[in-house]
Amino acid sequence: MRTIKFGTDGVRGKANKAPIDALSMCRIGQAVASVVEPGALVFIGRDTRASGPMLEAGLTAGLVSGGANVLLAGVVPTAAVGLAVRERGAEMGVMLTASHNPAEDNGIKFFGRSGDKLDETEQNLLQDRINEDLTLKSNRDCVIGRIDQTSAVSELYAQAVRASAPGTPLKGMYLVVDCANGAASFLAPKMLTDLGAKIDVLHAEPDGKNINLECGSTAPQTLQQKVIAVGADAGIAFDGDADRVLLVDEKGGLIDGDQLLASIAHDWAQRGLLRGGTVVATHMSNLGLAQYLKSIGLSLERTAVGDRYVAARLNELGANLGGEQSGHLRMPDLCPSGDGLIAGLAALNVLGASLLPASKALRPFTALPQFMQNVVRPKGANPMQEKTVTEACRKAEDVLGTTGRLLVRPSGTEPLIRVMAECESPHTARQAIKVVTDALSAL
Repeated sequence: MRTIKFGTDGVRGKANKAPIDALSMCRIGQAVASVVEPGALVFIGRDTRASGPMLEAGLTAGLVSGGANVLLAGVVPTAAVGLAVRERGAEMGVMLTASHNPAEDNGIKFFGRSGDKLDETEQNLLQDRINEDLTLKSNRDCVIGRIDQTSAVSELYAQAVRASAPGTPLKGMYLVVDCANGAASFLAPKMLTDLGAKIDVLHAEPDGKNINLECGSTAPQTLQQKVIAVGADAGIAFDGDADRVLLVDEKGGLIDGDQLLASIAHDWAQRGLLRGGTVVATHMSNLGLAQYLKSIGLSLERTAVGDRYVAARLNELGANLGGEQSGHLRMPDLCPSGDGLIAGLAALNVLGASLLPASKALRPFTALPQFMQNVVRPKGANPMQEKTVTEACRKAEDVLGTTGRLLVRPSGTEPLIRVMAECESPHTARQAIKVVTDALSAL
């Protein structure tokens, strides 16, 4: 069987092709059952992709054949699975999703007892176990686990959302909500209405094939147009599994994760809620965010790209706010893993308490021009060790000078090299990117 290798956020690929096929899911389920206690409880959730029920069936078969007991949550946001694991004392949680990827893809994310995603050591252990020949190993006394459906995952998630925003903090607010035809479709509109908002809903009719299709946080153009057309106070967009969020201001301008972090950090610092005076973000976050935080007496701590690394650094520092430019925010006091609705509510709370429009209340700094280009990664090679590439990176840094920044990194989820540059001059940033991408393309 094909070796299964985890990326920065579990495993992803084309649905119905290894390793995202029914047979591989069964194999993964057996591996999970082999690393948890006999009779362990495992929650499984999924997003709205057509391949979800098939993969769920394969994974469930592997788990129960290994003696684990499975509770099927159905379609829920990713963070709901982690919450259920923590609150119900389960051994593990599994979410079947490819996040913001198109419907043809799917993937799998794992949550440990803390309710957060597995750390690197735990993930590597599970990866090694998956790639062992488990077919030659007998089940524990041929014990077969149970399979049950549960509504507890959705209920626990709804409780956490309400606890993060008590009362009706959105009363009088008019919002347009884009659910990406994904996991937010069934819960987010009701929760926002219950919290006091008047809402118009977009893309909340999943059919298995339309998740993330020209909608949601990766394609917010329709949302931006709708906010302007109806005169809404703001728009809110989720990705397919609802762990990311972006906002749109009243003028149709996009408010990314960096601006959300800045807005929430300022609010929490003023209210004495921000621990350590530090925000954690990745190397992709705009230089303007660091400059803004410094101007209000806070600091920015950078990590490798991936919310798992943000979570680890938050834990090390004892901090309670971090995230990625993509809108994947981390608030461990409110939720053990990243959640788009809880993060969005934290930002909307800032807006609701302000007398300013969203374009001012939720855009506290001016971002430096930032550009990114992807280059297909050559098979069987490590471009970052090639002399021509390292020399090109040095030349690009010289082009940017001391007022700019270059980041070149392999994607953790796709076979791509991502090249990012930011600088006060857009032309200079593009020049720097071209130097690197030309070197990569020539390999």
